[in-house]
Amino acid sequence: MRATTLWTRSVVALMLGTGVAACAGNDDATTTGATPAPPVTSTATDSPAGSPAGSPTATASGLGAVEELARGIDVPWGLTFLPGGDALIAERDSGRILRLTPGGQPRQVADVPGVAAGGEGGLLGLAASPGFANDNLVYAYLTAADDNRIIRFRLDGGDPEVVFDGIAKAGFHNGGRIAFGPDGMLYAGTGDAGDTTSSQDPDSPNGKILRLTPDGEPAPGNPTPGSAVYSLGHRNVQGLAWDDEDRLFATEFGQNDLDEVNLIRPGRNYGWPDVEGEGDTSGGRYTNPLVTWPVREASPSGIAIAGTTAYVAALRGERLWSLPLDGDTVGEPAALLAGRYGRLRTVQVAPDGALWVTTSNTDGRGDLRDGDDRILRFQPR
Repeated sequence: MRATTLWTRSVVALMLGTGVAACAGNDDATTTGATPAPPVTSTATDSPAGSPAGSPTATASGLGAVEELARGIDVPWGLTFLPGGDALIAERDSGRILRLTPGGQPRQVADVPGVAAGGEGGLLGLAASPGFANDNLVYAYLTAADDNRIIRFRLDGGDPEVVFDGIAKAGFHNGGRIAFGPDGMLYAGTGDAGDTTSSQDPDSPNGKILRLTPDGEPAPGNPTPGSAVYSLGHRNVQGLAWDDEDRLFATEFGQNDLDEVNLIRPGRNYGWPDVEGEGDTSGGRYTNPLVTWPVREASPSGIAIAGTTAYVAALRGERLWSLPLDGDTVGEPAALLAGRYGRLRTVQVAPDGALWVTTSNTDGRGDLRDGDDRILRFQPR
């Protein structure tokens, strides 16, 4: 059941107020010459990006001081935490994986073979095994020569193993976020790779959220036995997060009008390409989103949930959206760090409860700042 309380900027208001250009091809593109986004509520007082790593540089309503943990990262995309609090960071274009200890310097710990970076593809999502302390396994979603696939490998060495492949690739809409759920299963957000019909095709892994066993098989209890598909009708999913009630939320790039946050229910159809944003459910066939934004204000990639608040990293919107969660409803979102650090790709909750955010200004679409790209850390308030 979709939320009874929705926060939606209408397309009519958008057209009257902004005159947004379409982003039909590249979801997170920065539109050259577009009218500046309208002001957003934020009390950020941070100094311009470029302060020395490790120094607190910002405060904002809903956030503590922002600390820069690392800089000079090449298109950071995936981010996962290890027992003890260290983080692994995927560089999309180089195929490298860096390990970062808070207070230290990032160091390369893996160079993933077979990464065919290009456009929005490359080394994308990372997820440490729930049993990492014993098995030392890391999972990665990557664009290879012929497809998008999920691999796993031991961080202490050994050849990667393909656990799921055959996800169509393209220069855009590759999805890429992976995460282990509270049930111990591996979830993956995929994109339609430019073929909109795939999102409604139950036999295609594209335009879906997949639910797999750690070995890459369709997980038991999936809506269709023997199928990896958990939900369908997606355009491009790059954010997955669970709340304290084990409910799954996902971000999704819209095309011309509206980006989304969806509450994911098994077997539900989220409408793409027949519906963008909130629309006709076709008699209950489609499920409407909880939250929508005009594409210029979001292009949402990562999502993280801390307590009863969801945080969404916005690329084109260059801000961190804060969403109060209350059951199946969402309060009015607030924009944090608006324009302060440029494009924001990934947000994750660390083992100590802090939020980590990666910028994405070196991906060919952002305005470079001295020190980009960087890893930021702050405590939610």
